[in-house]
Amino acid sequence: MPNLARKLLICAAVDGLIVQPLATKGQRTPAPVKIKYGDATVSSLPRDQTPDNSKPNSSFEAFGVVGLFTVSRLTYLITITGRQQVAQVRGFPVYVVTDVALTPCTSRSEAESAVANTATKLRQTLAEKFSEDSDSESEVDTRSVLGGDDAEDPGAISDRETSEDKDAPGADRKSSIAEDVIKRRGSYGRFAQRWFSRKGWMMDQKRNLGITSVEPDRAGAQVGDERNKAKKGGPDKELNDTVVQEKVDPPPTPSAGESLLPKLLRFAHIWLGTSRSFFFSYDFDITRSLGSQSVTSVAEGLPLHEAADPTFFWNRSLLKPFHGSSDESLLLPVMQGFVGQRRFVVDRYPPQVDSQEDSMELNNMTPPSESHVEFPPPERAFSDLRPSEKEFVITIISRRSTRRAGLRYLRRGIDENGYTANFVETEQILSTPTWSPSSKISSFVQVRGSIPLFFTQSPYSLKPIPVLQHSPEANFRAFKKHFERMGKTYGSIQLVNLVEKHGVEAIIGKEYEKAAQKLNEQEAEGSPSLAFEWFDFHSACRGMKFENVSLLLDILGKKIEETGSTVERNDQIERKQNGVLRTNCMDCLDRTNVCQSSFGKFMLDLQMKEEGFDMSVQLDQENSWFNTLWADNGDAISKQYASTSAMKGDYTRTRKRDYRGMVNDLGLSLTRFYNGMVNDYFSQAAIDFFLGNVSSMVFEEFEATMMSKDPGVSMSKMREQAIETSQKIAIEDDKEDFIGGWTLLSPHISDTLKALPFEEVVLLLTDTALYLCRFDWKLDKVSSFERVDLAHIVGIKVGTYITSAISPAEADESKNVGLVVTYEPGKFDIKRTNTRSLSSMSGQSDESLDTAAVPAAVSGILNQGIFNAITGKPQAQVPRKIALKALHSTTAVSDTKDVKKMTESEQINVIATEIERLVFYNQPAPASSGERKSIVEKGDIISLAEAKRSTGILEQLGHSIKKLVWA
Repeated sequence: MPNLARKLLICAAVDGLIVQPLATKGQRTPAPVKIKYGDATVSSLPRDQTPDNSKPNSSFEAFGVVGLFTVSRLTYLITITGRQQVAQVRGFPVYVVTDVALTPCTSRSEAESAVANTATKLRQTLAEKFSEDSDSESEVDTRSVLGGDDAEDPGAISDRETSEDKDAPGADRKSSIAEDVIKRRGSYGRFAQRWFSRKGWMMDQKRNLGITSVEPDRAGAQVGDERNKAKKGGPDKELNDTVVQEKVDPPPTPSAGESLLPKLLRFAHIWLGTSRSFFFSYDFDITRSLGSQSVTSVAEGLPLHEAADPTFFWNRSLLKPFHGSSDESLLLPVMQGFVGQRRFVVDRYPPQVDSQEDSMELNNMTPPSESHVEFPPPERAFSDLRPSEKEFVITIISRRSTRRAGLRYLRRGIDENGYTANFVETEQILSTPTWSPSSKISSFVQVRGSIPLFFTQSPYSLKPIPVLQHSPEANFRAFKKHFERMGKTYGSIQLVNLVEKHGVEAIIGKEYEKAAQKLNEQEAEGSPSLAFEWFDFHSACRGMKFENVSLLLDILGKKIEETGSTVERNDQIERKQNGVLRTNCMDCLDRTNVCQSSFGKFMLDLQMKEEGFDMSVQLDQENSWFNTLWADNGDAISKQYASTSAMKGDYTRTRKRDYRGMVNDLGLSLTRFYNGMVNDYFSQAAIDFFLGNVSSMVFEEFEATMMSKDPGVSMSKMREQAIETSQKIAIEDDKEDFIGGWTLLSPHISDTLKALPFEEVVLLLTDTALYLCRFDWKLDKVSSFERVDLAHIVGIKVGTYITSAISPAEADESKNVGLVVTYEPGKFDIKRTNTRSLSSMSGQSDESLDTAAVPAAVSGILNQGIFNAITGKPQAQVPRKIALKALHSTTAVSDTKDVKKMTESEQINVIATEIERLVFYNQPAPASSGERKSIVEKGDIISLAEAKRSTGILEQLGHSIKKLVWA
């Protein structure tokens, strides 16, 4: 019977949802929760009785709170409604999340519908459970969901509590949604669960307004006859009635974030729930390895959310609204990765048998086709074990890092803080089934992670070439930060680089090796150096000879022995692992998993030898249970990063490779190719949002460009560095006083207003000239710049500057503003192009400046004014334009440095005013003594109407098709 003192109630009474803890005073351990609406109760069900679905039921029990998230004005509560136990560590169960419910927190009527809908579906699941075999592998623990024999009916809120809540002073004060949930003040609404059905997915746009129609089905029957009667009047009548009942104004036009909300909710349901990639435990911190945690931290009263490692705490941002709620039992840490466990028996003097079935029977092993241990696991009586036999449990826990988290081609390499993509800590734990304190517990930790350099790869190729980014100095700074942090966490580091030594991968591999050598040269004497081993996996294992990985073990075997593993006995650390192997290929998936499983097996053999067992003479010499466990781990990590199972999985499972594995890998490659081109863009934006790396504005940006920016790169720092670099390159005369610099958008072709795509440029202003610098942001270099003497500027136009009317963000007149500087070219106005730059623009000619005839022998820096003087060509007297558009002042990637930002219009006005002031300073005053006429003109540069007229049908169609596929 579960401990009822550790349960929580989330009830939806007349005023909305409430969280009423039933825990004992001071209870801080996470616990299940119950979602309830109204006065309906859930009766306990006898084990042999099928639930009666004809009776209304508007409550359900969840297994924990994942957190809250808000998009625009709509908020959702995420709770765990399905779980399955996958392991048992120190006697504490570890679960995988198999389903979640997203309960809306905006409208009372929709909250009722949401809770009733979820309850109905869970009751249906329970009915299916009773009609199917109770030992089904996919069975969900729904007895506790709906109240089994050992579940207690929480009952309704007492009259005293209700009256106190209604009449409490200050009940109308503003509070956070989390406080509203806990203290029963909020009104909630709009549930996404109905969207996950095919019929619900195609419902009309009123879902985007925060209103969901409830059909008169089983869920609707629980809402009340009056509401069902109102539905007969049609959707419009239902919408009007709901607005009147709740006394709120009709919602405004949905924002971009709300229009993408159905896809976001569907993604959240699949990603957090049915993907089976998130794990949790109520009593044990699974985010820390054995060597990095205190075994008594929970017993001493430290709550899990405080003990958990933030690097592997995936719902940390989602739980922030609940911090300070005085009820820490709501805060259940959830980790993404893998948890798997296997039991096996070894014998000091194994008998010799010929039958594989006999071998499995003697070792009490399950067939290798099963991927997870059953709980409770089948016990083997001690009397059945011979004196020479002993039973062990092996557990694998892989923890994916929340830093630079995301999907394959959209998160590569490193960020400026030293965090790498697809960083995973994998711990292999060896113990006895009882986890007795007096017995030994061994832990071996490995890590994987992307090559710690700035690089990208295009998703539009099956074999993309890695492209290095940023300067060598910027790469080494990030590289050094990464390994300084790793050294503090793990000690000495052995790098295992599996990329090709020849071919496209060699570009990044060589830079990796150079950076490691440079870091070793800079380290002080006595400090541990980076050990670098480059093993060309494809070359060594050519012809499907993956068994050649043993060559790598021959090289690293001694290093693995020296590193050792962490050993604990009687709650004391007897020995600690003194280093770590960091393995990588290009994706850190397929080749990495093959090698890491080999390292894990090597360590297991060493550990068993210490216990007096020789694994090479056991009946199951292939150790299929071990291979299957590691193959499951590889598949899990691969699905989370590349959306498919791991390649080379057939070898990891069977230690054999044939043509069928090659055909399967080809199919996985094509699936990854499609996901990289289409699905991953939105998924990446959603992952960044749930992790708290970006705000909900990311969906507005996504709708405009079908892409999202990398929050791991600080654009404010990059822009500051770009302005500083441009200043050093472009301003040659020391006599010029630097006034200011800005980053703005400009057409990629000079002297035009609309030449898509627009590129981010650097604008520099001195006391005598204006500089437009085109910057290569990937290489941190100036690719070209244009100098304009302030004395030649004749006009400045400031106003609306809309380049596309396809998306709402691009058509917003208040945010899309710019300026156009008009000048008459003179002999001091020049354009210089850095032909040694690797920028794609450096080799293109600019027809208006007539650079097509420039000889190739001319120096890399070309002075157009001097060239015209040499060739005898007169300077063009036709006025030229420099078009500039303001960057959006607020973006999805929050920057803590900018406390208060200027609006787009304010920024443009400041720039225009400053340019005008210096133009007047450089130009002679008029002969008349009258006041000087301003050269700044207010007016539309490109109006919204003009932008709509110039937007072609093909452009609109292309964006619509892309949005249909991407969003």
